[in-house]
Amino acid sequence: MLAFADPDLDNGPRTEKSATLRMCAVSREVRPVDELIRFVVSPTGEVMADVKRKLPGRGMWISASRQVVAEAVRRHQFGRAFKREVRVAPSLAADTEALLARSAVEALAIAAKAGQVISGFSKVEAALQIRQGRNAIAALIHAADGAADGIRKLDAVARQNPAIYGESEEIPTLMALTSAELDLALGRSNVVHAALLAGPASRTFLSRSQILVRYRSADDDRTAGTAARNSNSK
Repeated sequence: MLAFADPDLDNGPRTEKSATLRMCAVSREVRPVDELIRFVVSPTGEVMADVKRKLPGRGMWISASRQVVAEAVRRHQFGRAFKREVRVAPSLAADTEALLARSAVEALAIAAKAGQVISGFSKVEAALQIRQGRNAIAALIHAADGAADGIRKLDAVARQNPAIYGESEEIPTLMALTSAELDLALGRSNVVHAALLAGPASRTFLSRSQILVRYRSADDDRTAGTAARNSNSK
């Protein structure tokens, strides 16, 4: 339900856990929470992204788009929404992207500790041959800076095998993290290719990596473009 006393802010992370839709404070569009980022004010008065949606205090929601976050900074949207003097770093849009990437790295590390990640070209290629069961592939991961040839070869194998989520679906492919970030998450060097096995931890990584990709690329799609145009017209 979206009948808020203050449509720009929620009442805290614990009071609205079940909310599936929120209003972007910039575009005024109601969107699924997975397409938005929550911002809060720290005890020292600094605006920061709450990428895990757990930080205390009232929260302001903005479309998961670097351009829209930058627009909110430019238009002094945070002070108006929180109705107080706040400090907003000029680099907030870039800082938010860094937090999203760090969150994805942390989630991948947890998935690896849970035994839900396979890394290395040969191991991933072999795992892609398994069509079902506990070791079926839930997603294929390539380093964003990986060589095109290896990516192309594994993608071809993946297309020949359905995803665990449905016999007719292709295996999702993610290129949100660099090789250095994959190294950090998996505790080894020169990781270019990896695969996620089905499980709760892998689903968390999928969710976090997808919002990171959206944040970087949303400005190219029509929805984000409309949001930015609407904010410019206010």
